[in-house]
Amino acid sequence: MTKFPYLKQDFTASLVVFLVALPLCVGVAVASGVPAELGLVTGIVGGLVTGFLPGSSLQVSGPAAGLTVLVFEAVDQYGLPALGIIVLAAGLLQLVMGALKLGRWFRAISVSVVEGMLAGIGLVLIAGQLYATAGLKAPASGIDKILGLPGAAVDAAGSTAALTSLVLGAATIAVMVLWKKLPKKVQAVPGALAAVILAIAVTALFDLPVATVKVQGLLDSIQPPGLDAFGGVGVGIIGTIIAFTLIASAESLFSAAAVDRLHDGPRTQYDKELMAQGAGNTICGVLGALPMTAVIVRSSANVSAGARTKASRVMHGVWLLLFAALLPGTLALIPLPALAGILVHAGWKLIPFRKLVPLWKEHRGEALILVVTAVSIVAVNMFEGVLIGLALSVVKTAWEASHIKMEIIDKGAGPIQAYLSGNATFLRLPKILDNLESLPQDRPVELDLSGLHHLDHACRTALENWAARHSATGTEPVKVTEPEEAAAEKVTAA
Repeated sequence: MTKFPYLKQDFTASLVVFLVALPLCVGVAVASGVPAELGLVTGIVGGLVTGFLPGSSLQVSGPAAGLTVLVFEAVDQYGLPALGIIVLAAGLLQLVMGALKLGRWFRAISVSVVEGMLAGIGLVLIAGQLYATAGLKAPASGIDKILGLPGAAVDAAGSTAALTSLVLGAATIAVMVLWKKLPKKVQAVPGALAAVILAIAVTALFDLPVATVKVQGLLDSIQPPGLDAFGGVGVGIIGTIIAFTLIASAESLFSAAAVDRLHDGPRTQYDKELMAQGAGNTICGVLGALPMTAVIVRSSANVSAGARTKASRVMHGVWLLLFAALLPGTLALIPLPALAGILVHAGWKLIPFRKLVPLWKEHRGEALILVVTAVSIVAVNMFEGVLIGLALSVVKTAWEASHIKMEIIDKGAGPIQAYLSGNATFLRLPKILDNLESLPQDRPVELDLSGLHHLDHACRTALENWAARHSATGTEPVKVTEPEEAAAEKVTAA
């Protein structure tokens, strides 16, 4: 038995993940409005730091398309030096939450809220990158990006340079879509990487007038936040830090749950995984790099390529480091429209089109939460959109938890029998009182509450008041049978 029995499988998988991660690291950085090298730095930290730590053994971390919109807004509002502070604070918060064993609680977040969040991010990402494919500047807000697309199309149609850029971006998307239909041996090269290489070749061959990635050099791009950066931020940045923390944590832990379904190895330890993400983000913050999350695209590629241990994700970080150290100038060859095309494709995959129709048929409330969350993110912003989705999820749960059934039995003579079962809460109080107040005033009533699992104070008070009013008309007093819990409490007290 060798010390590394799966070294061959992990080595092969690490190369595949590296090839998948490389264009995405660069693309996410450019779309986030930061130097391309910072995307590589986050990918390297995701491999060499988070990759070593316990939690989820096969999922891979790095810069994620899901945080692109949030990072761009933060850099635009607070400046690049503040990004390190935000990521550092988010990482420390994740470490604290993991130490307090709060990681498992992220599994209690409605899946519809998370999918709605990703769909909203996907819509804003697609809209913004469509401008980039044409070499145009995108508006600031999500809703303006979408509403401005027709005008951008008119502007692009009148410019040869914009049309050239747009065609190159569209061709990049087409290559990625069609790549999956090629033989498996060809697909050993990831579609995103193949699309970038082809875009580089076409741009060089025909000398196309398109913008390429600006290269600053790895060491020049790393700018740890100084004391002046800490002094320049205000209280308003706290909301951005919380948004980074919650969204990065939720995306990572939901990704971990998805990856667990792809393999038969050790299951994710959620609190440890949250701490691993926190450690990675803390270091990314110190280096002034992009925030990291676990990325389902890289993670699924890792599993599909046959990875067996965390060695594959660590080695992928080594390959990213070697590339950044030895071939940094290569980045300057990459056309920006190609990276925009990759992110349009990534944004499209964030939107759960196939799940929406079945979800609407089976759980309309969940489908509504998904759509409202996505629309809120586009119309307002990321943080408030997620809060709206969470609030809707809580309201829906409370409404369903207050399910109650009322059965009225009237035999024509004698008392009318009213049976209540389920959970009687203030949310259902209007319906309960409407039914009781519709009963004849001149007939005695027997109100049976023994089938209730829960009777809150508001409902109990309202039922007592109704019983008093009904009895005041000269009929026999309403006979009330207490819920089983209340009856048991009385027996215990006696």
